[in-house]
Amino acid sequence: MADSKKKKMTVLDFKKYKEEGKKFTYVTAYDYTMASIVNESKTEVILVGDSLGNTMLGYDGTTAVTMEEIIHHAKAVRRGAPDTFIVADLPFGSYQESIEQALHNAIRLYKETACDCVKLEGGVEMAETIKAIVNIGVPVMGHIGLTPQTAGSLGGFKVQGGTPEGARKLVEDAKALEEAGAFSIVLECVPKGVAKAVTEACSVPILGIGAGPYVDCQVLVIHDMLDMFGDFKPKFVKHFAHLRRDMVNALNTFHEESLSGEFPSPEYSFNAKVEGFEV
Repeated sequence: MADSKKKKMTVLDFKKYKEEGKKFTYVTAYDYTMASIVNESKTEVILVGDSLGNTMLGYDGTTAVTMEEIIHHAKAVRRGAPDTFIVADLPFGSYQESIEQALHNAIRLYKETACDCVKLEGGVEMAETIKAIVNIGVPVMGHIGLTPQTAGSLGGFKVQGGTPEGARKLVEDAKALEEAGAFSIVLECVPKGVAKAVTEACSVPILGIGAGPYVDCQVLVIHDMLDMFGDFKPKFVKHFAHLRRDMVNALNTFHEESLSGEFPSPEYSFNAKVEGFEV
């Protein structure tokens, strides 16, 4: 059940929060149940990210994720989280070919899923695409720094902006996306001093994942923060719970009690007496 005190954010609230110095939080969710749990929490924003390729579909990365897969999952998330701002990723290959392709897929994603905005990766080189999408009435969230869709061309999943030139490029990218009309920008895997400079250079909120404490919003993949991947833990992730351990323990207890006969006890059985079928 949704928290009746929770007021859904709007695009305009993002800049308002920045102006007021009000922090907020942002996590991924990919299905109805997880979305409903987030909706019941105080977290304001959900991303239906192409990280679903890794977390839900077992792919090696995000590049194989399709529009159909994002749409399928985003529809379920929208149903589960009516009081939460929903962001949907434009997957790799759905917007890079041309502005016309980007417009077509942004409209489709926004219309078919009832998400609150679309997100795409890239800096200065994507500014004209973002401007075109915003001009047709679809809100756009940018994403710079480590961009998972093109991590291969960046040398893998590595910290970005680690040189003065790289840091200046991130500031330039962020300002270009803001000027193009992006209402907020995800900044991933950068040194905290660089993230601070990017945050101070922009009037739109900077949403940091692995970007230190000086950003406007903290972002995490929910499977990471809840410790659902066993030994996998990026440096910037804190485990706020240990669900994988708890779930395995619960499954083992179910197995043991089923074999011993402890489960199901009369409490979990239908005990009406049927003539000729007494036990």
